[in-house]
Amino acid sequence: MAERIEVEGVSYEYQTDQRRVLAVRDASFTVEPSEFLCVLGPSGCGKTTIMNMLAGFLEPTAGEIRIGGRKQDGRLIDRGVVFQDFAQLFPWRTARRNVEFGLEVRGVPRAERRDAAMRFLKLVRLESFAESFPHQLSGGMQQRVAIARALAYNPGVLLMDEPFAALDAMTREEMQRQLADVWQQTRKTVVYITHNVTEAVYLADKVLVMAAHPGSVRAEIRLELPRPRDPLSDAFVEAQREILSHLGPHSSELEPERTPSPFATTRRPTGPAPQTKPEGGIP
Repeated sequence: MAERIEVEGVSYEYQTDQRRVLAVRDASFTVEPSEFLCVLGPSGCGKTTIMNMLAGFLEPTAGEIRIGGRKQDGRLIDRGVVFQDFAQLFPWRTARRNVEFGLEVRGVPRAERRDAAMRFLKLVRLESFAESFPHQLSGGMQQRVAIARALAYNPGVLLMDEPFAALDAMTREEMQRQLADVWQQTRKTVVYITHNVTEAVYLADKVLVMAAHPGSVRAEIRLELPRPRDPLSDAFVEAQREILSHLGPHSSELEPERTPSPFATTRRPTGPAPQTKPEGGIP
């Protein structure tokens, strides 16, 4: 069941060796059940801090977060999380056994969790790689396993922190298409962190634009574009322009590519090339 998220007046402050730093100031927004929200902004705007508070990894220093009407608590288990780093998978477990992990912790019988793992691997088109280990999979395939694992125990909310940023442009486009398909089939409530305007417009029902230092909500933009979305359409480009208009001096950091993608026939332009990360497992 998809859950509603309510964030009311949330701030987060942390201590450095020299001073206290306000990372997020008075953030308020809601995410309706089955809604796909992208949180977009420049570096230092508190995007990941907000996700960590939603996940229960950090406790707000002010304000309140409610998920499904219940106050946010690190003990809640109705949230699935997908990180950017490929090392989030257990290198000693196969793809199937990685997906089974949350079900195993919950005490689900072996046959039932195997069936569930195979069902979600099929959803992300990896059923034929079920017995492969992470080091035998590409970066994009590893992220698809991570998505399957996050969905397998049926969380009410799926939290994603720039999960495709470390992938090459062509793989990232394919992953965005597949994620949109998975979301339409599962209808989970999704909060997706990104710094890529094109990605936000392609995926989101609603975009939360953040300002930096301290992180605060600058604008909330609802996207009414039909799905599947066409990045070459006038409406898509106009939505990007609207978002960029709210970013002010930071718009150049997040501006989408002007040059059409060489894969324009797939109707998906590429964004700025990400920093490459190694594809190794946990050290």
